[in-house]
Amino acid sequence: MATYLLAGGGTAGHVNPLLATADELRRRDPSAEIIVVGTAQGLEARLVPARGYELVTIAKLPFPRRPNRAAVTFAPKLLRVISDLAALIVERHVDVVVGFGGYAAAPAYLAARRARVPLVIHEANAKPGLANRLGARFTPYVGVAFRGTELPHARFVGMPLRAEIETLETAEALAEARIEGLELFGLSDDMPVLLVTGGSLGAERLNSAVFASIAPILAAGWQVLHIVGGRSTLVDPEISGYRMLAYSDRMHLALAVASLAVSRAGAATVSELAALGVPSVLVPYAVGNGEQRFNAADVVAAGGAILVPDSDVTPEWVASTLVPLLGEPDRVAAMARAAASVGVRDGSARTANLIGAALTDAADVEYTPNDDGLIDGAPIDGAPTDDAPGKGAAE
Repeated sequence: MATYLLAGGGTAGHVNPLLATADELRRRDPSAEIIVVGTAQGLEARLVPARGYELVTIAKLPFPRRPNRAAVTFAPKLLRVISDLAALIVERHVDVVVGFGGYAAAPAYLAARRARVPLVIHEANAKPGLANRLGARFTPYVGVAFRGTELPHARFVGMPLRAEIETLETAEALAEARIEGLELFGLSDDMPVLLVTGGSLGAERLNSAVFASIAPILAAGWQVLHIVGGRSTLVDPEISGYRMLAYSDRMHLALAVASLAVSRAGAATVSELAALGVPSVLVPYAVGNGEQRFNAADVVAAGGAILVPDSDVTPEWVASTLVPLLGEPDRVAAMARAAASVGVRDGSARTANLIGAALTDAADVEYTPNDDGLIDGAPIDGAPTDDAPGKGAAE
């Protein structure tokens, strides 16, 4: 029986691949012990226990970006968390630490380094976050969801996807899901479906542009499934062929019915669209560090998606660009094939294989523990060494 410590959280972008990987590890070995490290403030506080996994919470420690009082107290707080996690690794006989980024990840990486257990990292965004940029310096086992991600030792494994998506791996399964989705959303089976979604909170400019253009889209012979998000103030006009939802907890069915999607370019969304071969118009979120634009790069380069700046999405853009695209079925079909060519449906399995490789390699290395159960000469800061990762003291 292996014991895994999975670290990450804060947002769905960190939590969902963590849970998908945990599910794959549990599927392979039902006796495996899986511990998740997160914060009490992130989504993991709700989602991890709901999935049946043990959650250990640590303090949320944002990295100080300017000299202030928080910067003075940051180092001792971080060292305390690292020490606690290193002790947990030893006491619980953890075989490997697997990190997915977020506030909980960096302390877990440093604790794994101190306790000298193998470390595996998965980066879900094309533009890696600070925690994973740090952790990738400490391990050769770095999996990335996008081929262009720049991290030391990066190898492409794809995105660990929700089981509902991964199970749509055959044409038959996808066709059955489409039938179920059409019935669920009240859509016809004799017209293509345009899926429009801006994520759980919606996208105001995107929503408004499409909402103002319902008539020409329907006139082009398409239906619309419009998931507007919980904050939207739009009122459903209850027009035949147009279905408005504030939120859907059956997104795999929404993707199954989609002939084309207009969407934000979050890492999971881009990965799910490509995995199911759904062509798309991707509208990156206009704030932040620009990671959504980078997330779209692979599928756009393949011809499976079109990238449109948020500021360009207007009713005029819908009329001049989107509606003509809807009138080109051959082009839409070619985009679907291109999207599928870069999609990965077994990202969870590939990530689990990477974890297995780390464990296999570590089995050939032994270290002698100190009296406190930790390993001689295992620094918790400073430049990384070339030492091979080894098993924990409990081994």
